[in-house]
Parts: sequence; structure tokens; C-alpha cells
Amino acid sequence: MLGLILLLQSLTIAVSGPPTSPEYLPLRLAEAEGYFADAGLLVTLRSTRADAGAAEALAQQQADLAATSVEAALRFGMAKTGEAPHIVFGLTAAPPAVLAVPAAFGPTTRSVRDLAGSAVGISSPGAPEQTWFLALLSRAELRVTQVSLLSYGEQALAGALARGELRAGLVDDPLASRLLADGTVMALADFRDPDLSARALGRPTVHAAVFESARRRVPDAQLEALAQALLRAVARLETASADELVARLPRQAVGLPDDFAVRLAGSRSLYLPQGLVEPPALEATIAMIREYVPLPKVLRGARVAEMLRLGPLRRVLTPGGAR
Repeated sequence: MLGLILLLQSLTIAVSGPPTSPEYLPLRLAEAEGYFADAGLLVTLRSTRADAGAAEALAQQQADLAATSVEAALRFGMAKTGEAPHIVFGLTAAPPAVLAVPAAFGPTTRSVRDLAGSAVGISSPGAPEQTWFLALLSRAELRVTQVSLLSYGEQALAGALARGELRAGLVDDPLASRLLADGTVMALADFRDPDLSARALGRPTVHAAVFESARRRVPDAQLEALAQALLRAVARLETASADELVARLPRQAVGLPDDFAVRLAGSRSLYLPQGLVEPPALEATIAMIREYVPLPKVLRGARVAEMLRLGPLRRVLTPGGAR
């Protein structure tokens, strides 16, 4: 066993919390199923409370890689180093949320433009999905001042939607899946699928990814091994039953088993195909963040070409291409 450990290449990955976040579930499953070890990696997942913590850990060289959001990588990573981190594996196109409309308002709320003059509920101020919602408003030629954003707790938001007190609400899973399944709400925009999200926004985007620091590059061979493990994990998440995964995953990543089953069902199509992030998607995302999130001047110099390092992943995806 000691000899095997010595042969494995060590990586520390800072992973954004909470542990139940579906965006980062592939990393937790790859660890639990031994996919990292199978690929020749000894990976330590260092959990942080939120996206900012993972981005800061990477910037401070407390981790080799960070699984976090593009927004956090810019605001809390690049802000400290002055250099944009590199995406080495794409996870999700958007935050796993749904812009939901009470079923009673469905016939009169066919598009985002119909929300003009209405109240829209959110579960917490500053949540990542608000940037995507503001982009929806912009595409519908609505200003944010033309809707009333009201902050609720998660369960209070569900109650307000069920009672028809709101015209719409931004709802996370597993609550979104439950409300959709029982007919309480309809989806006006579904960010849990890359294709549906791109259709709603009129452009592809990227939300969560695995990043490396621009100041400390990870060797190609290790990134290829990482890609192999994460591709296996995503494939497993798309097909395995909830019971199978609950038996393998750490309890913190599962949370309540009933919630996990619903969250998993809503995440089957969440992940970016093959982990790839195309330049237009990253460019659109950076433009959204610049428009709706106050950024220090140093962050406005982030360039798409400098933020993508997908060569190792592409070699893994090419038959006979990986080393």
C-alpha cells in the first residue's frame, strides 16, 4: 500500500461548498469511487464554505486546483494575484436554478418580458443565479428597475409561489424539482441544462469549473488524469440510481437521502458535455459578470484566451491522445 501511495501524484483541490452543491458532485464522487486513484492521482479535497473560499485558497497557493465559479475566480482569485486563473475542466453552464412561475400565472406569463411590473422572489440576496436572471431581463429588454426583487428564505419562497403572491421566483434544487413535479410552478427558464440555459439567454455560458493558478501550472499528465477521473464521475452521475450513489458518497455530500434523490434527478443533464468550455461561452460569462457585478479595475483585464487550458482534456477525449 505504501508503494502505491508513493507512485500516486498528489493534488490538493479546494472545492466550493456547501458539500451538497450539485455543481461539484463529480469531484466528490470521483474521490468516493476511487476514480482519482485509478488515474494515478492521490487527491485531497479541501472543502470550503462557499465559492469565494475555494478561489482564495487557489490564489494563496493553499491548493493546486480549485473547483469554484467563474465569478469567484475573478472576484476573489484574480483580485489577489492580478492574473486570471485557467479553466482546466468545465462543470456547469449556469447555477442549478429555475426561474419558476406559479401555475396559475402560466397562461399570462409566457416570456420574461411578461414579468415587467411584477414581484420576483429570490432565496437569498447576492446568489450567483441573480447574474443569470439579470441577463434574462436584459435579453427581454427589461431594466432591473422594472421588476421588484424580494428576498425570501427557501421555504418561504416556495410558499409565496404556491399562494400566487409572486409572479415568479428563482428556485434552487431540490425545491425546484419538487415544485415542478407537483405542478405548483412552471419553468420560464431552466438553468439546470446547458442547452436550455443557452436557449433562454441566447448564448452559451459557463458557471462552475476546475481552475488552476496562472502562477503555478499543474503538469499536463496530472490534468489528463484528472480529466479521466471527472469524465467517469459525470458519466456515473448521469446513469446511476440515487441508492447506488448514496451508498458510495460521504454523508455530507448526500445530505437528506430524499433530497438527494430529487437533486440528482434535476442534475442528470446539468454538466457541460465532456467538460469542455468554448471561448464564446466564457466570453459571454465574463461580459455578464462585468455588467452586473461590481469588479475592481484589475479584474476588467481578464482575457478569454488566457483563461482556457483545455489541451490535456482534449487529448483525453481524442482516441490515443492521452499520454
